[in-house]
Amino acid sequence: MKNYLGRIVLLVEDYEKSANFYETNFGFKRMFDVTTDVGQRFLHIGNEPLDSLGIWFLKADTKKQRERVGNQTGEQPTMVIYTTEIETLYKQLKSNGVKLKTEIIKTPEYAFLHCYDLDGNEIVVSELNE
Repeated sequence: MKNYLGRIVLLVEDYEKSANFYETNFGFKRMFDVTTDVGQRFLHIGNEPLDSLGIWFLKADTKKQRERVGNQTGEQPTMVIYTTEIETLYKQLKSNGVKLKTEIIKTPEYAFLHCYDLDGNEIVVSELNE
């Protein structure tokens, strides 16, 4: 038996703006995007292969859901994104106007920074030292 993570779910205000943010800043691609005949949209982004960990966006429709957008984890980070080039990614995030919580912090084992997506979800970006 093999168990593995498939998707994390994020409530969003706008599917396209959220997808474009992650595509532009982190290079993620649309893995699955379909709208059902009743209007429910399933938009998943991430990297290949298709069964790798990705993000599934769900539009916040109710008042309660809209209140949770950007704060699904009680003001704690929502996710960690690993990179192999944190300096390059940092420069890209800055040039794209991404809101940063921290500059790059380096330790002997890893380097990391914190930033926010368009909905206010806190993202930890980390580069592990080999």
